[in-house]
Amino acid sequence: MSDILLAAIGAIALYLFAGLRVLREYERGVYFLLGHLRPTKGPGLIFLPPLLAKMQKVSLRVMAIDIPPQDVITRDNISIKVNAVLYMRVKTPDKAVVGVENYLYATSQLAQTTLRSVLGETEMDQLLADREKINAILRQIIDTRCEEWGIEVSAVEVKDVDLPPEMKRAMARQAEAERERRAKVINAEGELQASEKLAQAAAIIGREPAAIQLRYLQTVNEIASENNSTTIFPIPIDLFKGFMEKIADSTTRALPERTAGERLPAPRTKGRAKV
Repeated sequence: MSDILLAAIGAIALYLFAGLRVLREYERGVYFLLGHLRPTKGPGLIFLPPLLAKMQKVSLRVMAIDIPPQDVITRDNISIKVNAVLYMRVKTPDKAVVGVENYLYATSQLAQTTLRSVLGETEMDQLLADREKINAILRQIIDTRCEEWGIEVSAVEVKDVDLPPEMKRAMARQAEAERERRAKVINAEGELQASEKLAQAAAIIGREPAAIQLRYLQTVNEIASENNSTTIFPIPIDLFKGFMEKIADSTTRALPERTAGERLPAPRTKGRAKV
């Protein structure tokens, strides 16, 4: 009798031990007892009656699903290949298990079809320029469709856009033409500013004649500092204009003043005068 009791106790202990499970902090267990859905278990140590219950683990962490390259024809009839990445997490574990057979596969297929449909209504320039706006549209559509599966889509990012070779060459020519246009505009603006400054400088020199002399001396100084060679250059007469005016004034003051009607003495002649 005691042997049978010990065997029964051992069988019960083994049965209980076989039903123990440990779920991590980011895991939840969707629990079915005799085929019926029971409240979700976890995290920590849980018990599942062997042969009577079944559990499926579901991770609550954010998962990145790679969307393979899709052949897309844009609104302006350009054939491209686009791939993307989808960031999602399970928000309601029981819906993710009961509502869809394989939530990862279903979400990936939904993302591929949504990517083709949205980009098919988008022009090429808009795809390249407003990628953030397109990502927001993709996330909103996929998140709305996945909500009934208990899945939350946090972000959808378009990674690469593979353009045909002829389109790449056309875009390269367009970019080169745009750079040349900007260079010409900048050069023209510089010419305009330089001409305005030169006009102001000419006006100042016209009002102040001494300014041209200072500019001349500055140019001579720059030539002398650059090379050790001898430079012969003409000296403008304006440099000596003030000096010459002073000399003329001093000469005029040195001459005696004459009264009206005064004659200079006649020159003397040699010999006797004739009668």
